[in-house]
Amino acid sequence: MAVVEQERETVRAQARWVHSSARKARLVTDLIRGRSVPEARTILAFSNRAVAKDVDKVLRSAVANAETHPSLHWQGDDLVVVAAYADEGPTLKRWRARARGRVARIRKRTCHITIELAQGVQVSSIASVPAMAAPEPEPVEEPEAVEETETVDEVEETVEEPETTEEPEAEAETAEPEAEAETSETESEDPSAEAEAEASTKETDS
Repeated sequence: MAVVEQERETVRAQARWVHSSARKARLVTDLIRGRSVPEARTILAFSNRAVAKDVDKVLRSAVANAETHPSLHWQGDDLVVVAAYADEGPTLKRWRARARGRVARIRKRTCHITIELAQGVQVSSIASVPAMAAPEPEPVEEPEAVEETETVDEVEETVEEPETTEEPEAEAETAEPEAEAETSETESEDPSAEAEAEASTKETDS
């Protein structure tokens, strides 16, 4: 069996020969496609593009057509922008004088803006962002108990270290008296050597 789809009833408004390029108008119509009428009006009101004023006029005209249609009498706030697009219109060609007798072409582009409204749920492709759940608290790790025996052993090791350093000092003290005794022996030997040297000098003089 063939399934027959019922055509969705829409209301349409169009503005022709708008003094703007189709590319600039499409940047605005892409923002309101699939939005509700109140939301689309808010977007157009805060848009910085000049063509947004023309798109807003077309949107208001489409809403007025839906509210005043004898067989519909829809409420404007319940409508949704089903289609919004801009087609290229005729281009006006003008000329401007340039240097050396030349001319430059000026293209004044136009476009046709069309908006269609329907009654129903929004068909925007933008996915709604779900509410974020509250983050779960992270488990707090308990600090590990520090063993006191290790610290006691470290203290004992630091106390035992000076005992090893006393031995070189004792050896140094024993070495000092030996050095003093050697110096005294060398001093005692020095007078005899001086006496021999004097005796030898006297013999040479005689």
